[in-house]
Amino acid sequence: IRDQTRKLWVGVIFTLPLFLMSMARDFGLIGHWAHASWVNVLFLALATPVQFYTGWDYYIGAYKSLRNKSANMDVLVALGSSVAYFYSIIVTVGLLGGHVYFETSAAIITLIKVGKLLEVQAKGKTSEAIKALMGLQAKTARVVRNGTEVDIPVDQVEVGDTVVIRPGEKVPVDGTVVNGFSSVDESLLTGESLPVDKKVGDEVIGATLNKQGMLKIEATKVGRDTALAQIVRLVEEAQGSKAPIQALADKVAAIFVPAVIGVAVLTFIAWLVNGAGFTPALVRLVAVLVIACPCALGLATPTAIVVGMGKGAGQGILFKNSTSLERAHALQAVVLDKTGTITKGQPAVTDILLSQNLELRMKNGEKVGQSVASNLQSPISNLQSPVSTTDILRLAASVERGSEHPLGEAVVRAAQDEGMSLSEPTNFEAIAGHGVSAKVDGYRILLGNRRLMEREGVELNGLGPKVEQLQNEAKTAMWVAIDGQAGAVIGIADTIKDGSKEAIARLKKMGLQVVMMTGDNRATAEAIAAEVGVDRVLAEVLPGDKAANVAKLQEEGLTVAMVGDGINDAPALAQADVGIAIGTGADVAMEAAGITLISGDLQGVPKAIGLSHATMRTIKQNLFWAFAYNVVLIPVAAGVLAFFPGLPIYLRELHPIAAAFAMAFSSVTVVGNSLRLRSARIE
Repeated sequence: IRDQTRKLWVGVIFTLPLFLMSMARDFGLIGHWAHASWVNVLFLALATPVQFYTGWDYYIGAYKSLRNKSANMDVLVALGSSVAYFYSIIVTVGLLGGHVYFETSAAIITLIKVGKLLEVQAKGKTSEAIKALMGLQAKTARVVRNGTEVDIPVDQVEVGDTVVIRPGEKVPVDGTVVNGFSSVDESLLTGESLPVDKKVGDEVIGATLNKQGMLKIEATKVGRDTALAQIVRLVEEAQGSKAPIQALADKVAAIFVPAVIGVAVLTFIAWLVNGAGFTPALVRLVAVLVIACPCALGLATPTAIVVGMGKGAGQGILFKNSTSLERAHALQAVVLDKTGTITKGQPAVTDILLSQNLELRMKNGEKVGQSVASNLQSPISNLQSPVSTTDILRLAASVERGSEHPLGEAVVRAAQDEGMSLSEPTNFEAIAGHGVSAKVDGYRILLGNRRLMEREGVELNGLGPKVEQLQNEAKTAMWVAIDGQAGAVIGIADTIKDGSKEAIARLKKMGLQVVMMTGDNRATAEAIAAEVGVDRVLAEVLPGDKAANVAKLQEEGLTVAMVGDGINDAPALAQADVGIAIGTGADVAMEAAGITLISGDLQGVPKAIGLSHATMRTIKQNLFWAFAYNVVLIPVAAGVLAFFPGLPIYLRELHPIAAAFAMAFSSVTVVGNSLRLRSARIE
């Protein structure tokens, strides 16, 4: 990128004074001295660095293209600018009389270099994505050697080593738990929003976060064999297999370039045979090549892309490269990750369902809470018990007030949102794999799963069906027992993001197939899908299989976008035709994606696709006008109108200067059309 930027600046620095002086001379804005022979030499000095430094890439590209028996835009740029440049040298040294076209050759190269710079920037940042992935790995590991715990670099851990992982530390390698119990946050790798309990015999994945208890694991996979290393390889392979941008202009240029050359040569021969003389015939040839020089053709795509990208940035939609912007218009299916994309990625209290049979009064004869939490669902109108949802929430939050477990944190957040004052718990006890117990305001409170209730002999008070109701809605049920009686179950779930349903409805209205893919169990996935209106669900998908599932959709003939935010989504984002990352997620997901939604709002997805449609429509309009300009004016430059004596002389004998102005006008038309994108309404 630095090399292309440097070449562009050289082009601008030399072309600008050359162009201004040349135009001023042609319009008679400067004195007669401007027509002195030394001025042409000055123009030659200004044009040469542009021709052979700024424009060198075009010569290389043209050579490679011709060697492969094809013709691309580079051939057109190199040929058109070279004819104008070398013809001008012939005039400068006095072998021919006439006008020089150094400003034409320099302007062609410099303007097209803008597009070349965009093309270089369009290449993905694979290395940055890989670095971001590898940065997740713990740098050191605490292993047991000869009965002593020692810290060693993670790359020195061997299969079979016993690794000690304390609360708050990253798991350094893949392994199996041999001692201890804890909850491990695997969200960045698996997409699961809730931590997973780990006990003896369970597998843990390197780069995940140990949340609570101390674990001892036996290393089973290290180095290149870990799950993280496999994900890195998947990203490398998927990004490396990206097809190069299929520029519509280059496809047509394969026919256009040889056609222009053929027309120019035939024009020269025809006028030479017709007795016009060498110089007039050569002027016709130059006029054809100059008027066919692909300024408008070269600007048709990059100017629209620049404006489109700028408009997207103003709406919180960042396109990493032009390839993503162009590909998005052809999408047929959009795959949405669940956690953090459709949902908020953070557990929240959704329900407090009270027991109808609880006969219990607070120790002081009054209810603990002051108001019922308005955003929670409960059958309060049918409740005979004096205990309210507010009481339950306050007691549960008081028990969990110091918890680092996401379920406990969700309960505390719900209480804080209601402005509740929490009590200090006493006799707090964490019961591994079951829940917690403590005393609050003189009551013994149990919070946890059904196994905890059964273990403590708690009366379930008919709450079983309500728990099933929550589970059918893909919610986690937290039992709350007060003094040996089940008082309520608290429903906790990863809630739907605002705008998710609307975004999915808009995608479907655009004719796109919407698919939800997640590592969650099928019941959870289908419940969420039904709520937001997604018809096709891919559930229980392992991290390493997400990219494969995207590939399967592509094998069905679909052009696929993947929308996600987790590290586990990175390979799928890279595999997809268009990867779209939610800006609130992991950096590596954003690196692997071609489009990033800064706000994390899913409604940015249909906006991004709509912007792509508008941009591609503008590009096609630009290309149409660019080619139409050539189709009309190339015959004029060739002298076809010379046989119509009634026409003005400037049409019958189109001078290369007029051809250059016509070429410039076509460029202005294309740029102006691209700028219309700024005011386009993107739904």
